[in-house]
Amino acid sequence: MPFDTKAMKVSASIVLDTPGLYVFVCKVHPFMLGAVIVDDPATTGLDMGENITLANGITVPTSSDLATRLLRTFFIATNPSNWQDYTSSAPWHITYPDADIRITGGTVVNLPSVLNARYGNDITLAPLVKPSIPGVGEVWVDTQFELTAGKNKPGTATAVNASTWEVTRKVALPQINMNNPHNMWTDRDQKLIYQTQWFDSKLTVFDRETGALLKNIEVGEAPAHVMTRTDTDQIHVTVNGADRTESVIELAPQAQGVERRIDIGRPHPHAHWMSSDGKKMVTPNAFTADSTIFDFTRDSVAAIVTAGAIPIATGMMPDSSKYYVANFLDSTVSVIDTNAGSVIKTINLLANYDPISGAITGPVGGLPIQLPVSPNGRYMVTANTLTATITITDTATDTVVKMLPGDAGTHGVQFGAKKGGGYYAYVSSKFSNSLIVVDPDPNNDGNPQDAAIAGRIALVGVPETARDDSITGNAGMGGQGVLAVPVVYNGWVQNLPAVWKDQLTADQRNPVT
Repeated sequence: MPFDTKAMKVSASIVLDTPGLYVFVCKVHPFMLGAVIVDDPATTGLDMGENITLANGITVPTSSDLATRLLRTFFIATNPSNWQDYTSSAPWHITYPDADIRITGGTVVNLPSVLNARYGNDITLAPLVKPSIPGVGEVWVDTQFELTAGKNKPGTATAVNASTWEVTRKVALPQINMNNPHNMWTDRDQKLIYQTQWFDSKLTVFDRETGALLKNIEVGEAPAHVMTRTDTDQIHVTVNGADRTESVIELAPQAQGVERRIDIGRPHPHAHWMSSDGKKMVTPNAFTADSTIFDFTRDSVAAIVTAGAIPIATGMMPDSSKYYVANFLDSTVSVIDTNAGSVIKTINLLANYDPISGAITGPVGGLPIQLPVSPNGRYMVTANTLTATITITDTATDTVVKMLPGDAGTHGVQFGAKKGGGYYAYVSSKFSNSLIVVDPDPNNDGNPQDAAIAGRIALVGVPETARDDSITGNAGMGGQGVLAVPVVYNGWVQNLPAVWKDQLTADQRNPVT
């Protein structure tokens, strides 16, 4: 697409006259895809062109596996009837347009025939299974696409009891028409939920135990992610739609008010991460293909480091020595030295994948999003949208060592405590209504190569689920932001109230020794 989108509320147009397929993505909300085919009426079939060129410069034939895999993802993402419903007894069926398309070499093929032959259809979904070992506390998931009766905007925040694995609460907040809730965090006492409204301009605060609305604060266009500082409990929100460099909002503890706008040297940050000592913040800057390191002790930008195409999320080692940036359209991860402000390594998540044939020879991840590091710093878990995979990286070598199956639109990851020791990684998916529970190290020996899926929970409410609005559609769908309560990352876990600390093991209370 010979057009670079900007954050704007006005329309723009471009004339496309060369036959072929053009795909475009919203840089602020990158699951929002569009496609145009310019067709030559003199040829048979819709013209896909000879090749497609991706944002990272890779060019592949339109007959390639990568091209058709992207097409399949497009049709899943843009059609709710193609999403995975784990409460249905029917196999997962994906409907494609019945169209003949003209691909590399002028070959004309039937689109659904090719996609069904390559990827199957009427697929039996994995069973819903509760993990045999409970977690500690709760897991909150932003079911961003769930529809309710009292709103014309989608989205709920869904709570799962990690002891029983039951959905206990749905928070829709119809009184403010809560708009596409995207990411959450909590205060030091674990009593409040800070909730961003990604398609709006507000940070919402509600009571974790009751779901009662407490505040709805203007912060700026498309607030994406929110975290607290470990030392002050101040709140930081990335304003994803901001067209100015003062694009992180700092609020007083418990969201008592906006204190300032922080200049990170770049607009449009998405999923930032805060250091365990509260001294630094790192942001992925989606529009400028780089990452900012902000130093609170100097109150200024320490470095801006080149990353890849649409950097979308970050995760940091518990000692803050290095951090990871997911480059969405590159399908790479930048490993950055936090102190030096330089790239240590770039992990190619498609290294074990042949984009032409589709052959896979090892762990693979395409279109990565969230990628937190475990509280003990031993492994990093990445959610990959294109490949619907969950990849596990050994942080000692920064090598991808394991791949697990995800769901359609695999998106969010956060770590929570596993009862008796160790951690679970909770994984959400945009185009599915399940929460995947991953045990990254079942025998707790520090080696993540035995990582396994411990269970899968439907994010659909049951009659006993407390709610403030009735669900009318897309039940449990749109899993994006994830929050485990209590927060057990280094720096946060030490500040927990005793009622939460008492439920953790000694290693969980002090993950870095």
